[in-house]
Formats: sequence, C-alpha cells, structure tokens
Amino acid sequence: MKKRILVTGGAGFIGSHLCTRLLNEGNEVISLDNYFTGNKKNIVHLLDNPYFEMIRHDVTEPFFIEVDEIYNLACPASPVHYQYNPIKTMKTSVMGAINMLGLAKRVNAKVFQASTSEVYGDPAEHPQRESYWGNVNPIGIRSCYDEGKRAAETLFMDYHNQNDVDVKIVRIFNTYGPNMNPEDGRVVSNFIVQALKGENITIFGDGQQTRSFQYVDDLVEGFIRLMSTPKGFTGPVNIGNPHEFTMLELAQNVIELTGSSSQLTFMPLPQDDPKQRQPDISLAKKELDWEPKVQLREGLVKTIAYFDDLLKNPNK
Repeated sequence: MKKRILVTGGAGFIGSHLCTRLLNEGNEVISLDNYFTGNKKNIVHLLDNPYFEMIRHDVTEPFFIEVDEIYNLACPASPVHYQYNPIKTMKTSVMGAINMLGLAKRVNAKVFQASTSEVYGDPAEHPQRESYWGNVNPIGIRSCYDEGKRAAETLFMDYHNQNDVDVKIVRIFNTYGPNMNPEDGRVVSNFIVQALKGENITIFGDGQQTRSFQYVDDLVEGFIRLMSTPKGFTGPVNIGNPHEFTMLELAQNVIELTGSSSQLTFMPLPQDDPKQRQPDISLAKKELDWEPKVQLREGLVKTIAYFDDLLKNPNK
C-alpha cells in the first residue's frame, strides 16, 4: 500500500538518499527543506517522479499536511554549519521536534527522529550503548547541537508517553557517502576533497582519535527497518559501524584510493571534540536484524567518485 511520507531535511545529504529509497519502494514522498544546508541538486532528479513533491519550509514554523509517516531529519549536522548560528540550530532541534510531533499527533502519523551519537558527548563508556546517558558539556561550542538533539529525544518520549504518539528514535553514528556537502567540515569529505585537489590533508590532534564510519545506504536501511517495527518499540537505537578507524588510518585510505600526493599536516584538536566514538549495535541486531554491510574502502570508492565528478563539474 502506497504511504504518504514527509521527510524534513529531504534535500540534505541523508534526507536525499532516504527520499530516493522511499520513492523506489512505491511511496508518495514530500521533501520539506529550507535549504540552509540542504541542496536542490540532491533531489532535482526526483522531480520527474509524479509521487515526489518538494516544499521550501523551515521546521521551526508549524506545517500542516496529511501524511502517514514523518521522518524528522531537519537540522544542520556538521560543526561548521551548526556553530554558524547556534541559536537557530537549537531552535531547529527543539521547535522542529515540537512542530513535527504536533503534526504527528493531529494526523495520527508515525514519526521518526534522527538523533545522533553526539548525545553521548565525549563518552566515558566505550563502546556506547543506548542505556548510556552521555558526557556532554551543556555550555560548549558544540552544545547547541548536542543538547538540542538530547532535548528532541526528551520531547519524542514525552509525546509518546503522554499522548500515545508512535515514535521511533535513531542515534546516527558518523555517516558518509555521495551528496555530502564538500564545505561541511566533516572529516571524510574534508580528506577526500583535500586529496583530490592535491592539498595537504589536515589532521586535528595526533590523529589517534577514532570514529566509526558507516556508508549512507546502510544507515537508510536501518531507518526503514526501525520505522517498520511495531508500535511501542520507540528506541533509541544506535545505527552505526562498530569497526573503529583512527583519523590517520582514514587519511591513509583516502590518499591510497585517490592516488594523491597529499601530505599530512597536524592542527590542534578543537574544543570538546570526542576522542573516540563507537556504537554498540547489539540492540539494532536484535530488534531490527540490522548491521552494516558496506566496508569502508568500498564506500570510500563510491564517495570519492562523487566528489571527483563534483569538483570537475561544479555547475552540474
């Protein structure tokens, strides 16, 4: 049966992949985006599909529509963008959640919250399980995003407990793939763009800090599986790749796969930057029968091809 599905942040990196997947599964999809970090280029190829709609709207303002499901992805997610206007970032997380939850309550829709591994802060537990409460600085330069997402999770659970809204919460760990913004300051896109341009690759700190990188297709598969779980299973569920890589290992992979002559340069570590991040995905395996399938090098090859084309054809 064809569902009407609203995707906030639908023109963003992850949102655009989700819109494509949902359309391919035979649904009617409405993308809602204010294009602060989203890009029409990410979804313009979908406009030929009569079951796809693109609406410019900011989730901090109420929105009224009849839908069966809502995926709430709207929020700048890279430090460069969320620190550019921290108050707006917090408003997007909190007011956006309130507006989408209010909509879901009114039309009896299932609603999904794209939360983040940032709710764990600089973790004192490793790897991170969903039961871990986190170690977050509430007044630091990353707080607008970290605490905004934590507050959104609170709102989702309160709407579920108080108003019986069918909610699903995912905690996204570092994700990469085509449609990433080359200017977003995230480590995978930074390294690839620097390597393709033959520039030195910038490593913050000593390069021993770790991240767990998952390819975007694996993430979207996790979204779909969580959304199809019975009412009452709310999450949060970690969706990420439990295999850790240091920044040095990532840089070496990128240099090798691009054939670049880039050298490494080292810079001071930014404030509140987590030293390690790794998901415990036991819950996703148990409840969703999900685990990542795409290996790092395989995903990097696809992502490098995307950025290579983007740099060669910037007006495409």
